[in-house]
Amino acid sequence: MATTSGASQSGGTAPARSGRLRSITVIVVFDIGAPLVAYKLLRSAGLSGVTSLVLSGVFPAIPVSIDAIRHRRVEVVGALVLAGILVGTVLGLLSHSTRLVLIEGSVPTGVLGAAFLGSLLARQPLMFTFAREFTGPDSAKGQEMTMLWETYEGFRHIFRIMTVVWGVGFLIEAGLRVVIVFNTSTGTALAISKVTPFVFVGILLAWTFAYGRHHRKRADRMVAAGDLMLPNQAQSPALKVTQATDQT
Repeated sequence: MATTSGASQSGGTAPARSGRLRSITVIVVFDIGAPLVAYKLLRSAGLSGVTSLVLSGVFPAIPVSIDAIRHRRVEVVGALVLAGILVGTVLGLLSHSTRLVLIEGSVPTGVLGAAFLGSLLARQPLMFTFAREFTGPDSAKGQEMTMLWETYEGFRHIFRIMTVVWGVGFLIEAGLRVVIVFNTSTGTALAISKVTPFVFVGILLAWTFAYGRHHRKRADRMVAAGDLMLPNQAQSPALKVTQATDQT
């Protein structure tokens, strides 16, 4: 409830940009840079491929652990990352296979993809659940999203389609990473496996924004023509989809 919109926007934009910059920095340092550099250094020091991969694979767990301590809870994605690291470590140490260690990245991705598709059988798919959580389920927008979900089939259809696309995308990524691991050298597979998830997420996010905007324009045309009546005529259901996905 700011007294001036300009002050509100400038105050809200700076923290948002700072948060995005911090997230990008964490990804570049802990998820990509540190594991690759550590692997090269450990191999140069004479350690085996499995040992080097296991030790260098600890870095992505650091920000997850810090967030868990700070917020006193582990988020779903963080839990999947830790589970993947644990699975890859155990498989690698038991089998002494670098390929099985590298597969750890496919574990959380595959599980998440299956969870997305499986959620289609539930009352609400994961894309809607995530979007509402980011928006704030108890906020005015979150409550409006719940109302739109319960009222409009078209609104529910949009989120189901998004859930299918993300679920299939995650499964394709997991499968592709397995293929890469078993058909390239350890160093190459490690480098590709660190970049691939962000490429896929970038593609999926771009599609999600475009899909949401397409349906926003379509719904707005229906409202203008009088074919769709909303409780709040200021915005269409598809606009709520775009706003929710923009916040993710």
